[in-house]
Amino acid sequence: MVFMQKANKFVYVEKKYYLCSREKRKLMLTAILSQEQLHAVSDFISGHTRFAVLTHTSPDGDAMGSSLAMRHYLKDMGKQAQVIVPNAFPTFLEWLPGAAEDLNYETQKAEADKVLDEVDAIICTDFNELKRINSLGEKILALRQEREVPILMIDHHIVSAKEPPVAEILLSYPESPSASEIVYRVIHALSGAIGQLPSSCEIATCIYCGMMTDTGNFSFNSNYPEMYEIVGDLVRLGVNKDQVYNRVFNQYSVGRMRLMGYCLYEKMRLYKDYHLALITLTGRELYRFQFQSGDAEGLVNLPLQIDNVYYSCFMRQDKVASSEVAKANGAKTKIKISFRSQGDRPVNIFAHDIFHGGGHANAAGGEYYGKLEDAVKLFLENYPKYLKKD
Repeated sequence: MVFMQKANKFVYVEKKYYLCSREKRKLMLTAILSQEQLHAVSDFISGHTRFAVLTHTSPDGDAMGSSLAMRHYLKDMGKQAQVIVPNAFPTFLEWLPGAAEDLNYETQKAEADKVLDEVDAIICTDFNELKRINSLGEKILALRQEREVPILMIDHHIVSAKEPPVAEILLSYPESPSASEIVYRVIHALSGAIGQLPSSCEIATCIYCGMMTDTGNFSFNSNYPEMYEIVGDLVRLGVNKDQVYNRVFNQYSVGRMRLMGYCLYEKMRLYKDYHLALITLTGRELYRFQFQSGDAEGLVNLPLQIDNVYYSCFMRQDKVASSEVAKANGAKTKIKISFRSQGDRPVNIFAHDIFHGGGHANAAGGEYYGKLEDAVKLFLENYPKYLKKD
């Protein structure tokens, strides 16, 4: 029994009038996938049996959510599917359904190679360039040369004209704020409704986590109605959105909280003419705060809470992984770089041109192989060319 207030009076309303059953309900969305694309994806999945699902290096919530959702869907379709990540993902994402079964290519290479040698198709989510998966990308290229293993890519980043994607099918929509949303649309279009699938709640939870994290809990790149139509459907399918938020954003270590304060008090520099903040951290500073995977998540967003700060950049020093030695060209350290901005102030072109990265207009990233001070110098020399002064 439900009561609703109307003209200062409470009237009885039966639930059935405003809660549709999952079986009969079909969410109406703008068709971003053409019928030709849908047929191609449908044939790709039905025509293969053993899949590897891959996502990018240093997997974030969207990478994990989109890849795991695809794995659950493939298994519901009676397929064999294994998610392989290039390296470790943050501990605060370990709870995601199926995450414990992922293979880490850095630490489980032999096992992952065995899986890859037996697959007959590959699905990539949240990236469109094989360089984004380091040495795992070299393995994929070798597989394609040996036996032409086909690839489907589902992504929301701008496609580089210089480096076209290595894929038979590319579903790329830069206007979408997350790859997980595109995965939702694909599964929804192919299945009629996600609620009809055995793993509907697991799929919905993974997708919601990806959508939530890639929009900063719906605080940027999230101002269009259909996103909330999808969120509503995911909640109807059983997602506990409050619990997902708590597991992602309220599970940080004591070291991470202290690191956050240190960044703001000791390490943040402001360049007021360009409404810009820069935070840098050395490896020694990270060690001081017992840094672990995921502790840097969200630090780049903090300066944007300051009045008149519209751009934020965060740099942290990291070791060069064994899989990156050739790419590092002799450098001992790698600088991971994150950019954020507000409004009509793009940062993805800056990230692409200067730091070999890219991303979305308001959220992008890049990298620099070398010393932190040299990366900072490069940043300071170039930001006036790319950022708005007013």
